[in-house]
Amino acid sequence: MNDLRLEGKIALITGGASGIGECTAKLFSKHGAKVAIADIQDEQGHSVVNSIGPSNSTFIHCDVTNEDHVKNAVDKVVSNYGKLDIMFNNAGTFDHPKPRIIDNEKSDFERVMNINVTGVFLGMKHAARVMVPTRRGTIISTASLSSGLGGAATHAYTCSKHAIVGLTRNLAVELGQFGIRVNCLSPYALDAFRRRDFGA
Repeated sequence: MNDLRLEGKIALITGGASGIGECTAKLFSKHGAKVAIADIQDEQGHSVVNSIGPSNSTFIHCDVTNEDHVKNAVDKVVSNYGKLDIMFNNAGTFDHPKPRIIDNEKSDFERVMNINVTGVFLGMKHAARVMVPTRRGTIISTASLSSGLGGAATHAYTCSKHAIVGLTRNLAVELGQFGIRVNCLSPYALDAFRRRDFGA
């Protein structure tokens, strides 16, 4: 049995320096993919590259709320490797639970939405930009168990993960005609949730 099921594939993972993103980068590499890790955590990102091996991975500084950063990350991958097969929109954050909605700050809500929703939108947009002409590719985004129910997380986080499911459904309809698959994952609580910004 061939374990190199991703041999020859090129993947870009946002939030790839820690948590789900780091584990995914290592798993993709194990299965033969070359991996680009996009993250704001420079030191951790370079550490992941060193653990995978510089011949099979690279680090790109990227704030997913900045469209120029996301565009640059996608363009660097295509420039370095000639294509982009897998876009994993994984970068994310959450806010600390507050007992009542009236205790929640607008600034916290906007921060979570900006990273979790706008960041995914930008990743989808720029992945589609390079995948549509080649008529192939896979776009994956990290949603959450809370994207399918209420009361499991904060208002901001729950809202942001519901939005990712909606974006995924819309984009799947649009890009299916080009042979591009669009899906999202909905994990439950992980050790990574103990950090404030966890790349998932």
